[in-house]
Amino acid sequence: MRPFVSAAVCLLFSLPGVPQTAVVNSASTASLPSVKLTASRGPREIEDLTRQKVLLDYAAAWKTLAAGLEQNRVDLLNDYFTGFAKDEFTRTIKEQAGTGIHRHYVDHGHKLEALFYSPDGGVMQLQDNVEYEEQIFDGAKLLHSKTITARYLVLMTPAADRWMVRLLQDVPAS
Repeated sequence: MRPFVSAAVCLLFSLPGVPQTAVVNSASTASLPSVKLTASRGPREIEDLTRQKVLLDYAAAWKTLAAGLEQNRVDLLNDYFTGFAKDEFTRTIKEQAGTGIHRHYVDHGHKLEALFYSPDGGVMQLQDNVEYEEQIFDGAKLLHSKTITARYLVLMTPAADRWMVRLLQDVPAS
């Protein structure tokens, strides 16, 4: 069934006339966070298959980040993070592991907006408006819980078979 669904999604997004401002949703992929992507500006149009791949890889990146922070496992970052993002989250996981805590995230969804896609296809700049609940544990004891609404600046770059998160930086509310 999954190959049929994947093929159907690819066919749907390869049809002519799908507007650049189309919203694609990853919620159909079980266990991944909900991510909606809109692309309405930039010097280069995002191809339909690229848009779908960025969407799924970004959702998978958040899933692996949450697992890495919950299990204090830096190795989980390897599949979807590189550069500054990987360095920062590696440092965060090592620091929290040193104190004996871990974090659990309840992801309430992401609204990505593509801001820039380079003419050579080497980098995509996105803005993520996200809501999630962060729970901090010491062993099984809940120390703190809060719901966070945040905006992130995201840089993604292509790798051999996926898009990698190179930068994930909090943008202060203006």
